[in-house]
Amino acid sequence: MTLYVVRHAHAGRRSDWNADDRTRPLSDRGELQAKGIATAIDRDRERSAPLRILTSPAKRCDQTVQPLAHQCGGEIVVDDRLFEGADRDEISSLLDDIARAVDDGADVVACSHGDVIPVLLGLLVDDGMQPARNLVWQKASMWTVRRTDGRWGTGEYLPPPDRA
Repeated sequence: MTLYVVRHAHAGRRSDWNADDRTRPLSDRGELQAKGIATAIDRDRERSAPLRILTSPAKRCDQTVQPLAHQCGGEIVVDDRLFEGADRDEISSLLDDIARAVDDGADVVACSHGDVIPVLLGLLVDDGMQPARNLVWQKASMWTVRRTDGRWGTGEYLPPPDRA
């Protein structure tokens, strides 16, 4: 089965948002990117596998995976270990939980932020993932990583859907 590591779609500039940053929504561009992410995942995944969608509690992350949940029927679960500022131990624990879910036959989507994703990708590399390119994580980009026989395979990078 497959892990999809998604960086949330475009949400405008943090400095332009005057309220709690957790509530910052996607921009119009971000909403289009979220639909593109849903289409890419729907095209890629095995339809027979259950879909688990994990997201940071930030509104922009939830909005990024909403089109996917509507398109594929997956339930969205908020996980604080995907929120900005999560430490390496929290992210490692999350990856252990994801690996168990994938080993049990689920496809898992994890939507997070620019400070969490490089740690998550680094842990995947430490655990055997072989990235097909340098590790990057633009907004609205995605890494797909297959897992077979308890091992992470090649990590494939997909650029933001409006730049693919």
